[in-house]
Amino acid sequence: QVQLVESGGGSVQNGGSLRLSCAASIDPYSAYCLAWFRQVPGKEREGVAALWTSGPNTYYADSVKSRFTISQDNTKSTLYLQMNSLKSEDTAMYYCMAKHWGCGANWQNIKYDYWGQGTQVTVSS
Repeated sequence: QVQLVESGGGSVQNGGSLRLSCAASIDPYSAYCLAWFRQVPGKEREGVAALWTSGPNTYYADSVKSRFTISQDNTKSTLYLQMNSLKSEDTAMYYCMAKHWGCGANWQNIKYDYWGQGTQVTVSS
């Protein structure tokens, strides 16, 4: 059973930065698609970024490209989301999600097997 625990959320002003972390109890010798999604109450969940743990591929939503960076540590036990130039529309609950095997261009629409409890990000003007 994979457990995902997010941290690093908080309140920041427009243009600020935050780094989210997700402690992931995954098998470092297996392949996973790890992703960050976000959701605002009353709206559908939105894929933010994803990576394949066994390869170099990373994926981003158009709305965050060039501002956000997804990465993992060398032990593959922690997933990060570095968020720069934050905007008020980035305000949301951010969730770490994991899926066995890999992910491709359809990473926003596939079914994930595990998810965390979320961490709130609030960007104010």
